[in-house]
Amino acid sequence: MQLHPAIIGQPRFLPCFLKPVCAGFPSPADDYLDAPIDLSRTLIQNAPATFIMTVQGDSAMDAGIFDGSLITVDRSLKPRDGDAIVVDVNGERSVKLFRLVGGRPCLAYGNRRYPAYEPGPDADIEIFGVITNAVRRFRR
Repeated sequence: MQLHPAIIGQPRFLPCFLKPVCAGFPSPADDYLDAPIDLSRTLIQNAPATFIMTVQGDSAMDAGIFDGSLITVDRSLKPRDGDAIVVDVNGERSVKLFRLVGGRPCLAYGNRRYPAYEPGPDADIEIFGVITNAVRRFRR
């Protein structure tokens, strides 16, 4: 994973359509534009505690995080059940899902094809931060 600090510079406002785009059956298009948005301020709530990382691998694809996705990771947030997180396990950084099972925190893969995640009882586990967004590139 590549790690980059989140830096919010001058706003770059992009046009935003008010009506959501239909991903199922087609509906009439609505060309009404809402107020422009600045993606950096929309995606990043706490810039000093936020980092941007590039994901490698498919262990979180069921969570909508794919190989090559850019993720924003907020270190100031406490993980909640079901959150995607970046975690260091025995010095290796990866994306996992944070789960509460019987009130006990545990980690899981975000890919149903993977076996249950078992880091072992002596594993050194440190949560780096909570993933707040994932951006997937479709075309280069």
